Amino acid sequence: MGGIFNQLGQLFVQSAPTVTFVFLLLIILNQIFFKPITKVMNQREAMTSGALERAREQTAAAEAKTQEYEAAFQAARQEVYRQREADRQAAIKVRERALQEAREESEAWVKEAQLDLSAQLEAVKKELAAASRSMADEIAQVVLSEGPSAGGPGGARP
Repeated sequence: MGGIFNQLGQLFVQSAPTVTFVFLLLIILNQIFFKPITKVMNQREAMTSGALERAREQTAAAEAKTQEYEAAFQAARQEVYRQREADRQAAIKVRERALQEAREESEAWVKEAQLDLSAQLEAVKKELAAASRSMADEIAQVVLSEGPSAGGPGGARP
C-alpha cells in the first residue's frame, strides 16, 4: 500500500504544474474573457429590462393620455350637444314670440274689422231708418193727396 501512496505522490507532483497552469489559465480567462462577457451580458440584460420597463411606462402613460383625450372629447361633445339644445330652445322661444305677435296682430285686425263692420251696420241701419221714414212720408203724402175722390184704387167707385 505504501507503493500506491508513493505513486500517487509522484503523480500529484507531476500533475502540480498542470493543475497550476489550469488554475492560472482559469484566473486569466476569468479576468480577460468571462468577466467582460458577464459584464456586457448584465448590461445588456439591464438595458433590455430597462427598455421593457420604459416601454411599459410609456404604454401606461399613452393609455392615460388616451383616456384623458377621450374624456375631453366626450366633454366637448356634451358641450356641443348642450349648446345645440340651448340654440334650439332659443329658436323655439323666438318662433313662439313671433307666433304670439302674429296672433295678437291678427286679433287686433279682426277686432278692428268687427268694429268697422259694426259701424257700417249702424250706418246702414240709420240709412235704412231714414230711407224708410222718407218712403213712409212719400207713401203717406201720395195716399193722402189722392184721397177718396180721386178715383184711385182706394177711392169711390161709380
